[in-house]
Parts: sequence; structure tokens; C-alpha cells
Amino acid sequence: MQPDVQAFFDEATFTVSFVVTDPESRKCAVVDSVLDFDYSSGRTDTKSADAIVAFVKEQSLEAVWLLETHVHADHLSAAPYLQERLGGKIGIGEKITVVQDTFGKVFNEGTRFQRDGSQFDRLFKEGDRFEIGALQGRVLHTPGHTPACLTYVIGDAAFVGDTLFMPDFGTARADFPGGSAEALYASIQKILALPDETRIFVGHDYKAPGRDTFAWETTVAEQKALNVHVGGGATAEDFVRMREARDATLDMPKLIIPSIQVNMRAGQMPEPDDSGKRFLKVPVNEL
Repeated sequence: MQPDVQAFFDEATFTVSFVVTDPESRKCAVVDSVLDFDYSSGRTDTKSADAIVAFVKEQSLEAVWLLETHVHADHLSAAPYLQERLGGKIGIGEKITVVQDTFGKVFNEGTRFQRDGSQFDRLFKEGDRFEIGALQGRVLHTPGHTPACLTYVIGDAAFVGDTLFMPDFGTARADFPGGSAEALYASIQKILALPDETRIFVGHDYKAPGRDTFAWETTVAEQKALNVHVGGGATAEDFVRMREARDATLDMPKLIIPSIQVNMRAGQMPEPDDSGKRFLKVPVNEL
């Protein structure tokens, strides 16, 4: 079955969020939502999330899932905000506990921060199934960018997060704590083993050199043939060599500090201090 897919592009973070709808029941899932955040002032805004809320209500949809492909390092999740306004369960990969433990240490989180994934409503593992009305969804564990990365296969569509980008841009970085170029290559092969006609929806686009418009939809066949990092049968050895060399030249994402702290809490801000105020920490020389 083919779901209806509506994309919402946030040019500030080059993130694509998706509303995935079962056309029969009008039930839907939101994949990788964005909470706007101005780092210089510490202010959040819900403009991006409100566009999704408006679309869901205008189309008379029922949100049953708020899905995260992984703990994002480049934008904050709006999942709690959407849950308040639309309902739905927040889901992520079960390896979120690995990410929470890793970054709990980086940010020197105390005992009040639970590292068991309990902030989320559902922790998915490889092979899990879920429903969006009459649509059947299944889960592929696709680590490498992070340990908790998932691909959601819903009908004829696969939502791959950061694992793959458009064919002319390549693949995700693998140098964050817990990342692995070897694991990333294996995960990509798992995605490319899906039927050639499977629609692939990527979580970011940066307009590769020579392309004037943003794009986020491709297919397994196009990725296998044309992806500049893994297309044409690139070997694991060649990919790992390329990926590690490329990653060594990349800066950290601008919003990694706030994003990780919020997203490993399912989109919630850190717990307030004794005064009732909430703060984000900046670890020095840790990333």
C-alpha cells in the first residue's frame, strides 16, 4: 500500500519532517519534527511545528505516531509539543539507552536523568511492526550515524533519517560518539536490499553542487546506481576509507549542544533547577 507523504522543509536546519498518512483511515504519523531554536537568545519557537499541526487539522487527520529516526544533532524535536496538540505516541529505537548513557556522561547529567528510554512511549527494535490505520510499518535498525538510528518502512516508503541523503550528496557522517563507518555501510546495504521501487525519504538536504533546488525523495534503484558514496557497488573498504577521511574535515553541527540534551529526553528540556529555571550545559573540549 502506498501512503500519502507530505514534506515540511526547515531551511534553517536543512531538515525535512514528514506527515505519513493512510488514505483510507486518515490516520497519520509525523516523522522527525522540528522545534525552532535560536541559540544566541536561548529562545524556542513553534512555527515549524505549527505548520504540521495546521496541516493535520486541515486534512482532518488523526496522529497516532510521532516517530524519531534517531537522536538528532542538528535540530530540536517538537514531539512533545505535537503530542499535546495532536496526540500520538513518541517512538524511537531501543538503543536510545546507549545514546543516553554516552551523552549523559558528556553533559555530566545527574541521577535525575533517566537513562532507560522511559521518556519515550515506544522503543523499537529490528523487525518490530506498527500500524497507521490500514498501513503496515516495520522497523529496520540502521546504526552507524548513531547507535539508535532506525529506518521506518511504511508501505512502499522508507524514512531513513540521516543514514542516506539524496544520491548526489551521499551519506551521513559516522564520527559522533557511538558512530561507526563500518556499521553505517552495513546499514545502507540493508536499506538498498529493499525493492528497487521503494520510495526513500531522506531527513536532510543541502543542495549538492550543481543542484538549485532542495529535494528529499528518491528510490532504492536510484541510490544503488547513483549515490556518490555507495552507488555502483562501492566496497565496504572504500566506503570506510572515504567516510573517515571526509568526517575528519567536518565541523560539529551548530546546534549539537542543545539538540542532544533535548532530543535524548524525547524533546523535553532538561529538568529545572531549584529555582524552577531550565538550563542547557556547554561541555568544554568534550566534542
